[in-house]
Amino acid sequence: MTVKKFLAGPLGTNCYLLVNEISKEALIVDPASCPERLKECVAKDNIRIRAILLTHAHFDHIMGIDDVIGLYGEMPVYVHQEDMEMLENPALNLSGNYGMGYSYRGGTAIRDGQILSLIGYEIKVIHTPGHTPGGVCYYVESEEVLISGDTLFQDSVGRTDFPGGSASELVRSIKEKLFVLPENTHVYPGHMGTTTIWHEKGHNPFVY
Repeated sequence: MTVKKFLAGPLGTNCYLLVNEISKEALIVDPASCPERLKECVAKDNIRIRAILLTHAHFDHIMGIDDVIGLYGEMPVYVHQEDMEMLENPALNLSGNYGMGYSYRGGTAIRDGQILSLIGYEIKVIHTPGHTPGGVCYYVESEEVLISGDTLFQDSVGRTDFPGGSASELVRSIKEKLFVLPENTHVYPGHMGTTTIWHEKGHNPFVY
């Protein structure tokens, strides 16, 4: 699996393209928009996008869904069941606060521990509430890859002051569900740079 990062949307969200280089199939994670560099990459490498994965349903991770589907055709949009209402409601996903009023009503609900068999990989859903009630991380054990959304950042963690957030729940999610993963796991967060489980266990000041 190749992980390609693109800055997207009004807050510079990390939008990821997860690519099977053999089949040229791919997944898009957290399309805050559909940036030109991503579209150029897809066209240049003849990539076929099969699904959208959402780590959570805040506006800065979802506002490109319709653009992606408009360009590449209908596809499932995976979101944890506890963030489904947020995906469908601009007041809850905070897009209404910015005068954008975005919502999407075609989400496919996922749950903790579910295995998604997509583009030739087994992708485990890890429910990590705290930033939002339905926040998740996506773990690809065979590739030592964790897409952590706004749960775990490089030397930091996601905000917990939005509706539905909980600092204690976020720290518990990280300690009990992420820090038990192999230390060589590469972590791809929703903002800022890439890190590893090993680094965060030893250096993240917000978890201890």
